[in-house]
Amino acid sequence: MLITLACKSLLNRRYSALLTLMAIALSTALLLGVQQIREQGKAAFFNSVSGTDLIVGAPSGPVQLLLYSVFHMGQATQNLPWSRYQSIAEDPRVDWTIPLSLGDSHRGYTVVGTTNDLFVHFMYGQQQSLAFSRGGPFKDRFDVVVGHEVAKRLKYRLGDHLVIAHGGGNTSFKQHDNLPFTLSGVLAATGTPLDRAVLIPLEGLEAIHLGWRAGIPIPGLEVSAEQARQLNLTPREVTSVLVGLKSKLQTFRIQRELNTRADSPLMAVLPGMALQQLWQVIGVIEQSLLLVSSAALLIGMIGLLALLLVGLEQRRHEIAVLRCMGCPPIKIAALLLLESVLLTASGVLLGIAALQGLILALQGPLLDEFGLALTLSPLSSTQWLQAALILGMGALAGLVPALKAWRQARAQDLIRHN
Repeated sequence: MLITLACKSLLNRRYSALLTLMAIALSTALLLGVQQIREQGKAAFFNSVSGTDLIVGAPSGPVQLLLYSVFHMGQATQNLPWSRYQSIAEDPRVDWTIPLSLGDSHRGYTVVGTTNDLFVHFMYGQQQSLAFSRGGPFKDRFDVVVGHEVAKRLKYRLGDHLVIAHGGGNTSFKQHDNLPFTLSGVLAATGTPLDRAVLIPLEGLEAIHLGWRAGIPIPGLEVSAEQARQLNLTPREVTSVLVGLKSKLQTFRIQRELNTRADSPLMAVLPGMALQQLWQVIGVIEQSLLLVSSAALLIGMIGLLALLLVGLEQRRHEIAVLRCMGCPPIKIAALLLLESVLLTASGVLLGIAALQGLILALQGPLLDEFGLALTLSPLSSTQWLQAALILGMGALAGLVPALKAWRQARAQDLIRHN
């Protein structure tokens, strides 16, 4: 009876109720959407590298080593001698290694010198291996593999020729145009920094710097691609190394050995711990997003309260009729409270449905355009708690006009009795 009456009352004020419903739905979708982006964005951040036990480089800092090794940001203060890399790779406790060498760029994207071991052993997310959307790994010293974003934005196709620029940044006046690379493969989208990377063999990286001194090409010392293919181009140094161990139990021991070597200590960090340190620095952005969405929710609740209060002033005659029909004041108050709960619950459900629909429709474009990997998944416990909080706030907003209606009904009783 009361629910039917509440539904009919909302239907009678359908236009204003619909606007409030949309405001609550949008506020709900925004709050829960930001929470989903926070949770999945944080998970994607921590899953930028997966299955790697140690990142090893020259002594610097854990966050700095992580930034240039995984996120390809910044530069190393010094490089790792090739002999040190070999000693790590030949350690019987080491299962695999991926050498990385940075320093050059291509049209604003970071160039990473590496080996085909990257495509075999590197993992991200939930132990996901790299895959090619087109082509395959290096087969020649002058092959290049690009990330999903690079290929899409620069409209590259297999067989295209790429020229590497000397140094980082969007603009470079020194090009290695005497030795262009041929596109051999495009990586599938990963939602990691590899989407924005240009990968070339270490030997190719060495070849383009033949005849260069202090960042300047020396006339007459440059070589052709055919000459470079005949040379021994073992690198003299690399920037860092990703290491996978045969036994996880050896991780801390090997880390300590590398960090405390008496002759020339290195910097070996656990990716998870370094990621946690970095997240503490950038996590303030996450909190700012939550603050903005909470403000939007508060505005929606204020709108609901305003609707109920304005509606109450227009319903004095309705309340008087209900009192004449013998409806007690407590039921009138309960009617208004129930209207608020029904309106809020409908808005929450509509907001959840809208959020899931948006994720389903936009997860592909978000990954392609922004590298943001959102997946359609059930609401987390935090999101359900937020939905319950919205419902509670709606009930609280309805309590104010409910109490006011109860007082009006009691006042009408007093007048009638007098």
